[in-house]
Amino acid sequence: MLTTSPLLPEQALLRQKVPAGDYWLQELKAGQTLRILDLEGNQAADTLFFNARDPAERYSAMDTLREQGNVYLTTGSRLLSNRGNLLLTISADTCGRHDTLGGACATESNQVRYDLDKQHMHACRDSWLLAVSENPQWGLSKRDITHNINFFMNVPVTPEGGLSFADGISAPGKYVELVAAMDVIVLLSNCPQLNNPCNAYNPTPVEMIIWDPAA
Repeated sequence: MLTTSPLLPEQALLRQKVPAGDYWLQELKAGQTLRILDLEGNQAADTLFFNARDPAERYSAMDTLREQGNVYLTTGSRLLSNRGNLLLTISADTCGRHDTLGGACATESNQVRYDLDKQHMHACRDSWLLAVSENPQWGLSKRDITHNINFFMNVPVTPEGGLSFADGISAPGKYVELVAAMDVIVLLSNCPQLNNPCNAYNPTPVEMIIWDPAA
């Protein structure tokens, strides 16, 4: 469901641009709002969420989809953990569809899906592995890279139950906002993918914006 937000970027606590192919790792406090802004359109923002106090508790696609009865995420979607607890709620969304089934690109999947010579190309899982190795203070490791959300990515489900990677439906200035229900670690890979149309074969930056709760 398309909804806009009353929050103003100039009143934000933090604003940070993330280049295509880079990662963003930040703690979001309970009650804070995070906006992921698609600056140039059709970018895919692959994102993982963890309980900041116990990272073994993390976003679960299975629990989230089962409880909401919908394969797509948008305004009102409650993002649940692998323990059934609420991590975040989508409070505003001007794109209208976000994927939580297609997973993240990897060098191995690039090779299998596209061509043998694609294995060397940078992928989201590379970004996440770099993030956890460069930031040991968060207590994350390779085994914590599990279910993710592909914000702004269009992955239709076929009548046969398969997935297809289609042209993006986002546009410059589209955004999604999430309100944290607990302290969460946000780990985003701004997708560098050049082989499918999710980002129009042209990876571009996103902006991360955080607001404190209203006083």
